[in-house]
Amino acid sequence: MRKGFLRLVLVMLATAFAVNAQQTAAPASTPQAAPPAPPKTHLKVGQAAPDFTLPDTGGKPVKLSDFKGKKNVILAFYVLAFTGG
Repeated sequence: MRKGFLRLVLVMLATAFAVNAQQTAAPASTPQAAPPAPPKTHLKVGQAAPDFTLPDTGGKPVKLSDFKGKKNVILAFYVLAFTGG
């Protein structure tokens, strides 16, 4: 009885892993999508960034030009941060 139950559990686990592997694997017949083209811009490498305004964590608008000559600026985007996604 115990061996039969153990075999049943092993078969169920193997089936679950096989189904999961099939769902996550990309189909071989579909062609891979080409990487997206970079956005078109008039900026060149090494040029200064254009002035823009974004809200800070408190909602107060902050302009890039406010930091000119004062600090180093790093702009980081955290995709889906604080969205629950």
